[in-house]
Amino acid sequence: MRDDFGITGPAPYRIVILTLDSHAAGPIDRARDRLARDFPGLVITVHAAAEWGENPAALSMARADIASADMILANLLFLEEHVRPILPDLAAARDRVDGMIGIIADAEIVKLTKLGNLDMSAPQSGMMQLMKRLRGSSKPSTESGEKKMQMLRRLPRILRFIPGKAQDLRSWFLVMQYWLGGSDDNIEAMIRYLLGRYASRTEWRGGSAPAPLEYPDAGLYHPDLPGRIVTDIDALPGPKNPVATVGLLLMRSYVLSSDTAHYDAVIRSFEARGMRVIPAFAGGLDSRPAIDGFFHDAGGVKIDAMVSLTGFSLVGGPAYNDNGAAIEVLKGLDIPYLGAHPLEFQTLGQWAASPQGLGPIETTMLIALPELDGATNPTVFAGRHGEDGCDGCRLACRAGDAQKAMAPCPERIEKLAEKTLRLARLRRMQNAERKVAIVLFGFPPNAGAVGTAAYLSVFESLHNTLKRLQSEGYAVEVPETVVELRAAVLEGNAARYGQEANVAARVDAETMVRDTQYLEEIEAVWGPAPGRVQSDGRSVFVLGRQFGNVMVGVQPAFGYEGDPMRLLFERGFAPTHAFAAFYRWLRNDFAADVVLHFGMHGALEFMPGKQAGPGPADWPDRLIGEMPNVYLYASNNPSEATLAKRRSGAVTVTHLTPPLAQSGLYKGLAELKDSLTRWREADADDDSRSDLEALIAEQAEAVDMGGTPPQALWLKLLETEEALIPDGLHVLGRGYSDAERADYLALIDGADDDTRTRVDAILRQETELPALMRALGGHYIEPVPGGDLIRSTDVLPTGRNIHAFDPFRMPTAFACREGARQAQLLIDIHPSLPRTVALVLWGSDNIKSDGAPLAQALALIGAKPRFDSFGRLSGADLIPLSELGRPRIDVVMTLSGIFRDLLPLQTRMLAQAALAAATADEPVEMNFIRAHALEYAAQMGCDMEMAALRVFSNAEGAYGSNVNGLVDSSAFGDEDELADAYEARKSFAYGVSGKASANPALLQRALRDVDLAYQNLESVELGVTTVDHYFDTLGGISRAVKRARGGQEAAVYISDTTRGAGKVRTLKDQVALETRSRSLNPKWFEGMLKHGSEGVRQIEAQVTNTMGWSATTGQVDPWVYQKISETFVLDAAMRARLADLNPTASSRMANRLLEAHDRAYWQPDAATLAALQDAADALEDRVEGVAAE
Repeated sequence: MRDDFGITGPAPYRIVILTLDSHAAGPIDRARDRLARDFPGLVITVHAAAEWGENPAALSMARADIASADMILANLLFLEEHVRPILPDLAAARDRVDGMIGIIADAEIVKLTKLGNLDMSAPQSGMMQLMKRLRGSSKPSTESGEKKMQMLRRLPRILRFIPGKAQDLRSWFLVMQYWLGGSDDNIEAMIRYLLGRYASRTEWRGGSAPAPLEYPDAGLYHPDLPGRIVTDIDALPGPKNPVATVGLLLMRSYVLSSDTAHYDAVIRSFEARGMRVIPAFAGGLDSRPAIDGFFHDAGGVKIDAMVSLTGFSLVGGPAYNDNGAAIEVLKGLDIPYLGAHPLEFQTLGQWAASPQGLGPIETTMLIALPELDGATNPTVFAGRHGEDGCDGCRLACRAGDAQKAMAPCPERIEKLAEKTLRLARLRRMQNAERKVAIVLFGFPPNAGAVGTAAYLSVFESLHNTLKRLQSEGYAVEVPETVVELRAAVLEGNAARYGQEANVAARVDAETMVRDTQYLEEIEAVWGPAPGRVQSDGRSVFVLGRQFGNVMVGVQPAFGYEGDPMRLLFERGFAPTHAFAAFYRWLRNDFAADVVLHFGMHGALEFMPGKQAGPGPADWPDRLIGEMPNVYLYASNNPSEATLAKRRSGAVTVTHLTPPLAQSGLYKGLAELKDSLTRWREADADDDSRSDLEALIAEQAEAVDMGGTPPQALWLKLLETEEALIPDGLHVLGRGYSDAERADYLALIDGADDDTRTRVDAILRQETELPALMRALGGHYIEPVPGGDLIRSTDVLPTGRNIHAFDPFRMPTAFACREGARQAQLLIDIHPSLPRTVALVLWGSDNIKSDGAPLAQALALIGAKPRFDSFGRLSGADLIPLSELGRPRIDVVMTLSGIFRDLLPLQTRMLAQAALAAATADEPVEMNFIRAHALEYAAQMGCDMEMAALRVFSNAEGAYGSNVNGLVDSSAFGDEDELADAYEARKSFAYGVSGKASANPALLQRALRDVDLAYQNLESVELGVTTVDHYFDTLGGISRAVKRARGGQEAAVYISDTTRGAGKVRTLKDQVALETRSRSLNPKWFEGMLKHGSEGVRQIEAQVTNTMGWSATTGQVDPWVYQKISETFVLDAAMRARLADLNPTASSRMANRLLEAHDRAYWQPDAATLAALQDAADALEDRVEGVAAE
């Protein structure tokens, strides 16, 4: 929005200031009366580019003012979305205005500078070389802000004595010096200087202006200081006998412009809790001088926690991130580091009302980049008010009198202060005093899944953790064995109360009504307290077991599992009474000092709320409250780990994934390979070849590979034999064996001897439990990129705080090349050129591959990413048809909720690519996107922008399609109900604004034209039958496509890029491969069963996920179910073994196979069906017997 500071009288003289934010509005406003006396008719307008995205009218006003300006100052404009809209207007005004000054901005802005005889668009003279280091650059710089400021102050003094054009160059440097020293005095003096030297009004020429006032490059601020700024730390006021000392990092520009109400509120809130604060600032965008000057000295570190209130990375700011330098500083401090941010790209009211929370640019600059440093607990703490104020909480804050002043968010600041205090206390606390709440998971409920986590043997790992805590001095009682620990948590009094685990405590309805802050919202969904979930009608149960100062609790389930109506909900649900009571009990009754979520993953971070920048209405924030949160997470899943960090304030600690091995061959497969080997070695005229071919045909039929020619059989067997499978589960505190380590080293892609030696040395160390102890003690946990070990050795050592990536740099050039290659493989394997592809995109796959899957979408469309002069992603451009060499393929892109959350810039880029293709002036026979968009616009009566929407996902703050929930709970009738669920959840279109709008009609229309559905398989530890997310997404859209096409199926493909060049397979072939290499492979299932109950649950999940593919696509061969039945259920010894280890999961497996028959996914003979039914009955009796005991 424009801020006008005008003076009535003569014809106006207009100075237009274009900048990133509104912090200069205050100094201009306060100088108005003084300027009015000396410059009648002066009008100064300040335009904040940060507002243009949410308020297009503000951009229109800026452009109008540029057109009528007499002098223009543009600065702090680095983002393409700020530069491109006004660059033509600035260029048009350049020769007309008295002065065009571009400072500290994109190079294109700076080049427009024309001031007197200074023309920065002209070829550089020798004099112009002086300014190269301070001029806008296309390359980020790590040079310290302090050095640049010293040069900036020195150059005007030198240039003062050089005549001619150098005086105008000196003016340019002085303007920059005035601006960077942006106090009221300096901003007023800058205006006076420019008018006195360059205004076309002769009566103003020759006026004097004071030289720029100099302020400390690094200093201290406190609202109670007489001069507000000091450099002597002893001059700071503060409480006597503080409970903790906290370093606050401030932006120098806010301090100098007296725009500090938000800082004042933070300081007051922290001090009210007894904390001493050291509020420090530094010049430029490098906080190290402030840290070095005030937070530590030769005597050591002076603070217990550090909170950055800048909103930027520690070293570099919004344009780049030198996280290597930042990590070294933070490791030296070794204290909790929290990142808080003021809003500049939207008002507080807009943020509070937005289901998205932070926008794409905000999420990237304020959260993603600081995460690379190791910042935690991202918190909105301030912003500017619009005319309507903010109604995000009961305080209903309104704007004050100051022009566009920063305003605190008191509710968020209180949360920030309390969380910082708890982290600082955690850092100071003795281990024997510290109370730890360890949270286990049990999803899905009633499935024998309590105490399981992806890739992790939970109870073995938990036992090692408890023993380590005990050795570190924690007051914890540790059961002697893993078996005893498991029994203590999961058995105990569980049978008496009919629960899945021991009842550790009860919370009665009266207490819940009294203490649950958001009770009305819960009761609106789940009825009066205590509800029916995990309840006896009078109280809810807290499940788990307390071991001294350590509580091992079981997180309640979502609550809607098995309810088909609730599974169709899009948003608006709330946690159950039991879920809310669980976290309330941990916080208030157990009084946890720190919470440890144990393994991947729980439900907390997936509760409804904003995608980024949570507020008081968001459930993850409400539930975890101010409790410090540590999350043990698999190192190969940066996407979901990042979600846990951003939505529940977690500090993650990575653990290894299980060791990998080649599948090998077994039983009939090994015999078939022997025969094939002899056949391949025999001469063409050898009489034995025909006998061998007959034997091969019989053996192939026995392993359900009949009808396949010998050479094709050979390739399929090799593919099966070489497939990588996990060998069991990871155990925290237990490293790889020598053999496992050797196998892993041999699998690492492209590693040289030095890399293998380094990896071998790291894998011999135990880093995870020590890191977990450090995290529980409030120490700094170094960040690390997530990924698969065999493709990225940077994930080692584990035991670090996982982060995702720099969103500005994705997709990389390599990812674009790889994406184009994979897209061509897909085109080549399909019988004809597809007109429309339905592509599923996940966050994890893109993060680990630097964006290769989304680059496939661009390649199919015929587009490429566009990067600005700083190398930051800024949009998409079309590849010319002459270069593309084929028609543009229409791509319906469905994003996981996590992709949408973590990759908002990429979401916009994909939408821009689709829109650019739809509106390109190209023949429709060469542009299927345009052809379809024109057709949709005509049929639906909409404009081309809507008809070109191709990016779909959940509503903001919602996740998944719930197809997996319907399958897991057997809660669907016919398969079209799965299509209903998918379309209800995934029909929200994301356009070039990055915001969602429900558009089921467009999704259904686009799906009618889909020729094939497609997804990448990027994680080597996973298969499409390992986790239910694959059939939830790719399966869900495939079912929706089939219905949209009137029952005609589309082809379904998997692009397996887990190793080497990758391979595109049909879904049927992929399921068959995984069934042979995993489900039926003794090497795989014995590796799982060595972990007992948890291994049985993994086998059962594999069976359920296989049936999920039958339900959604029908692409599972009947022999798969037959062989699974024979291996795990009809074999009496195996059945008894599984039932002893996990009777619930065993029973579910047998009943799942019967369900597959009932739904006609396979038709066993009568004898097999009867045997299967008898086995299922016996297993069910076993479960009931266990329950009765």
